Amino acid sequence: MNNGITMKTSKFTAFQQTFVSIAAIVICMSRCQFALADVETYQKTLVSTTWILAKTNGETSSGAGVLVDAEKKLVVTNAHVVGEARAAVIFFPEIKDGKPNVDRTHYLENVKKLGIRGRILAVDRKRDLALVELDRIPEGITAIAMASDSIGPGEDVQSIGNPGSTDALWVFTSGTVRSVYQKTFSTGGGEHDFKVVETQAPINSGDSGGPVVNNKGELVAIAQAISPKARLVSYSVDISEVKAFLAGPWKPAPLPVSDILTKAELTFKAHETGHLEVDFEQKDKTSQAVFISKDTEYFEKADVRRVWSLAATLKNSPNTDTLMSLLQQSAHTKIGAWTVEKNGQGEFLVIYCAKLDATAAPDAVKSTMEYVGQLTNLSKKTLASKDTAENPAQTLDSWLGK
Repeated sequence: MNNGITMKTSKFTAFQQTFVSIAAIVICMSRCQFALADVETYQKTLVSTTWILAKTNGETSSGAGVLVDAEKKLVVTNAHVVGEARAAVIFFPEIKDGKPNVDRTHYLENVKKLGIRGRILAVDRKRDLALVELDRIPEGITAIAMASDSIGPGEDVQSIGNPGSTDALWVFTSGTVRSVYQKTFSTGGGEHDFKVVETQAPINSGDSGGPVVNNKGELVAIAQAISPKARLVSYSVDISEVKAFLAGPWKPAPLPVSDILTKAELTFKAHETGHLEVDFEQKDKTSQAVFISKDTEYFEKADVRRVWSLAATLKNSPNTDTLMSLLQQSAHTKIGAWTVEKNGQGEFLVIYCAKLDATAAPDAVKSTMEYVGQLTNLSKKTLASKDTAENPAQTLDSWLGK
């Protein structure tokens, strides 16, 4: 009896071992298939992915992008990648024997050969998307295919980016979709409201703007940001938002303020806050300082820029007659309005402030600044009083820093 049981047990144990071995082989084959699929997806996406360098206010930003239209030579990236720059240098991967050169230095040292000039056509800060038109497209580069619908929770995603935390470019990342939903939130790039693809795939600085694809290599989102309050939670701009951006009317991207003033042939200097100052000579031969904000303000697709000038610094609050006069003048002026601000020293700053379209032509900006300067200069005598501060320029600093 014992021999029989032993023989049966041995046969059963041998069967178990055989089953486990087969299962292990199946799992190994399955993993190999997934690995090969990832390699194929990477290679397919790689030829559409870019490295983007843009300079704004003397600082260079680095990010990723993806070619969406080869005929029109259009690349999509994040608006925060290009900032206020209106030109960028674009690199596509140099591929030899099926392998990309991932060395950053190689591209920087060969920028004349490998770099491509890009012109920022449009930005949508609400969706955090930007559109870049290229001068040319290298041989072997193709536009990415777009998914017909949004991806769903539980599905696999892969992405390619250029994280600044490593020395390599065209870095591969994979993950899983957690959820897809409408989200309103803020980042360093501004206020956003768009359909996000939330994943547990990491996004690092430099990955922003890069393609997020499904297992077919189709674009399902644009990498955007990480959650500062959770581990391995990343947000990407859903493909439906990308398509709506491309199909909608493209809003011209505002020029950097320094470029505008240069094109307007105005001599300017930078205040310590970063805002720019232009001195305008008045009819009475005095000089009136007019300031223009270094950054644009926006609501959805409306981009505006502030222009202002200081008329008076008062130790006491303006009386009722003065305030009524300012309100009446605000109602009749062509652009802008009067505002009264209180600084840290308890003084009252009487300022004329105008807001104009940030995409306005340089001549329009110059005219606006001249108007603000003239109106402020003319109002100085009316606003002047015995309690006017002796040095208005110093008291202006606190308001400039806002």
